[in-house]
Amino acid sequence: MVSQTVDLLREELPVEQQPLHLSSDIKTGLVLVDLVNGFCTVGSGNLAPRQPDKQISGMVDASVRLSKVFAQKNWPILAFLDNHHPDIPEPPYPPHCIAGTHEANLIPELLWLENEPNATLRRKDCIDGFVGSIEKDGSNVFVDWVKNNQIKQVLVVGICTDICVMDFVSSALAARNRGLLPPLENVIVYSKACATYDIPLHVAKTNKDVISHPQELMHHIGLYISRGRGAKIASEVLFD
Repeated sequence: MVSQTVDLLREELPVEQQPLHLSSDIKTGLVLVDLVNGFCTVGSGNLAPRQPDKQISGMVDASVRLSKVFAQKNWPILAFLDNHHPDIPEPPYPPHCIAGTHEANLIPELLWLENEPNATLRRKDCIDGFVGSIEKDGSNVFVDWVKNNQIKQVLVVGICTDICVMDFVSSALAARNRGLLPPLENVIVYSKACATYDIPLHVAKTNKDVISHPQELMHHIGLYISRGRGAKIASEVLFD
């Protein structure tokens, strides 16, 4: 039933995707959204997968591959890490990625970014990385990263496609449209390097505090809304 619904959704709400060719001719920055244990590593908290998940594993593999290529080419990388104070909840979600815990750390495959000179790590305490980049003095870490590196396009990957990724993409595009992000021109989402979580309807029905969240369906919806906001969606990423 779910697969039929997803097929119908893809037919009625198609998401245009094209291969993305990257070269040094256009300054590109890589944005990693929440590749932390609390969202990606099996058994690592309330919002981590309970068992190995094919979509999440594929997202991790693709994101790690891209990160290594960007680092080898000395291209800029910005990683958002979900990070919450234990006394400040984030409804409607249960406690997760509490500051100082294993959940709030980068996944093992990306820990090397902590010592990567071209990587900027930003711990954020909200869903939207753009909002989470705002400092107390009003400056914005993401905006400064774009300007300081003269980035013309950002490639966005991570989790969740329909939550943190989508919200960040929407805000970045709105800021670009307002002229707040020169010289940024394009925001690109790589579909295979994004993922979301799975709560089937039959599981949600057993807990009144849980709403259903079919993975393939919500992943597609996240891509569709990002595309509607003005992002480009990449089906694959190639390096010239």
